[in-house]
Amino acid sequence: MSVTLDLPDEMLAALQAEAERRQMTVEELIAESVSEHVGAAPRRRQFALAGVGSSTGIRFARDADELLAEGFGRD
Repeated sequence: MSVTLDLPDEMLAALQAEAERRQMTVEELIAESVSEHVGAAPRRRQFALAGVGSSTGIRFARDADELLAEGFGRD
């Protein structure tokens, strides 16, 4: 089956860039995206906890004794 889409230039450019990044055709990327959206294909598992616990702090596990001595966790 064939489908024709009219997409804004910016969206087409984004699709082309993503398809190139993934080393696939725009058609393959669109088919994959649509099938994931409508549930026609098994969804790829996503690691939902990625980034949990990330911090911009400069303390590390090796600093635990110092943190506890300073009263960390006492409220």
